[in-house]
Amino acid sequence: MPITPTKKIWMDGHLVDWESANVHVLTHTLHYGTGAFEGIRAYSTPKGVTIFRLREHMERLLRSCKILMIEVPFTLDELCEATAQVVRVNELHDGCYIRPLVYLGYGEMGLSPLSSPVNVAIAAWPWGAYLGDDGLANGVKMKISSWARHSPNAMPTASKTVGGYVNSSLAKVEALKAGYDEAIMLGADGRISECTGENLFIVRDGVLISPPPSEAGALRGITQASVVTIANDLGYEVSFESMRRDDLYLADEAFLTGTAAEVVPIGSVDDRLVGSGKPGPITKAIQSTYFQAVRGELAQYESWLARV
Repeated sequence: MPITPTKKIWMDGHLVDWESANVHVLTHTLHYGTGAFEGIRAYSTPKGVTIFRLREHMERLLRSCKILMIEVPFTLDELCEATAQVVRVNELHDGCYIRPLVYLGYGEMGLSPLSSPVNVAIAAWPWGAYLGDDGLANGVKMKISSWARHSPNAMPTASKTVGGYVNSSLAKVEALKAGYDEAIMLGADGRISECTGENLFIVRDGVLISPPPSEAGALRGITQASVVTIANDLGYEVSFESMRRDDLYLADEAFLTGTAAEVVPIGSVDDRLVGSGKPGPITKAIQSTYFQAVRGELAQYESWLARV
């Protein structure tokens, strides 16, 4: 989706004009992919713009960096305040998407990242529905990718690693060129892992089921965890179980979750309708409650919202 430029990007403690937020062509992460990032959304609420689960996202960013042996030169509190500052200074009152990035900068070359300078940037811009408004309302067409998700022993799948997303990009391009909206990736054992940037749920006999992230090679999702809480609060059981592709074909309902995608119904997988092919009642209940929560309309989820 095209980016709409805003005024300022936070870089290493300073606000920089959007057009001037540049790096050297020999930036280490550009060549070798060692770095970590997050995707965060802010929403307009009755109490002003708020950032959804900001602290949890920044905690995950720091965990990713720990796995990658990157020492971040800013504290958790400093990163959270910098994020709020970016939203404020850009006057993003109607909400936005936020991209924090920790990357290894210019000054060292070669595969070892250990002596490279560590840089941090945070940008924010308006961004609509990642999989489109129609997909959000009516469901998306999914394809099982020919590209397998990383084995946890080949790439640290608990880290949101910059270079690791080449795997996702290959699967996404394959799906789009074949006429689908998104791809579903299998783990090293052939079982369901996740989508290219989202977690996955099916509904079977009234129970929500999602692949176990640590076993399936999937990133543990913050939106996924939010949906589990919402589902339990609505009285639905949630189970983490290994799944095969035919579990998707035979599901009563299915949907995907992610910060960029939010909560999106799945209409079909590999040209097989999921249920009736339309968003099911449980999916719609989860989706509706999620959007009420992020927009500050439900007091019980107020703690998820960081005011700007």
